[in-house]
Amino acid sequence: MVRDDWTFLSNHGHALVCVAADPHVRLRDVAAQLRVTERCAQQIVSELEASGVIQRTRTGRRNTYVVHRHARFRHPLESHLTVGEFIDLVSTARSSADEASTDAPPSAA
Repeated sequence: MVRDDWTFLSNHGHALVCVAADPHVRLRDVAAQLRVTERCAQQIVSELEASGVIQRTRTGRRNTYVVHRHARFRHPLESHLTVGEFIDLVSTARSSADEASTDAPPSAA
């Protein structure tokens, strides 16, 4: 039986994409996009911060995030890549997909 619930990116990668796309994103929204609990999202963001990939700053009741684009991937297979290169790749692909869906003619329903 083939599993169809896996993805190429881990939840850490997805959380990084969320934070890079919106530095003011709420953990509740990260959790919703990752389809995990808020506690799980908080743990993931804390791990990204502890590893030096992001920096979290408290502003009143909200957090603001800064992505350290110069940070490198931890796994030896991707250690030649920076976080910034990854974010640029994902952002470019996301923008292209958004443009394609906007340019597509309406489907007949």
